[in-house]
Amino acid sequence: MLDSFTKKRIEKILSTYIEVKVPKQVRNQIRLSYKFRGNSVTLNEERPAYIGDGWTEMPIAQFRFEEHKWKIYWRDSKKKWHFVDDFAPQDDFEKQLEIVDNDSRGMFWG
Repeated sequence: MLDSFTKKRIEKILSTYIEVKVPKQVRNQIRLSYKFRGNSVTLNEERPAYIGDGWTEMPIAQFRFEEHKWKIYWRDSKKKWHFVDDFAPQDDFEKQLEIVDNDSRGMFWG
């Protein structure tokens, strides 16, 4: 489980990232969110549901804090997470988020 200091720090980083990433004028069409579970943080994209009033959620990337480093995972069509071994684990969460944001191979943002 992430300690409260780390969790607060990650919340601040992701909240700032989301504020910058999604322009205000399109937030009724797309938004980003994140969820904590144990030692992981999942970044999600949300869009209005095709039917009904809710929003649909699609995981973009998962960051796991393992062995004192952040690792990046991607999710396949069968909803299974896979470690992205092309990117070395880092102790700096922001560097891992930057890798996902840049996504030069279309692995996260399609």
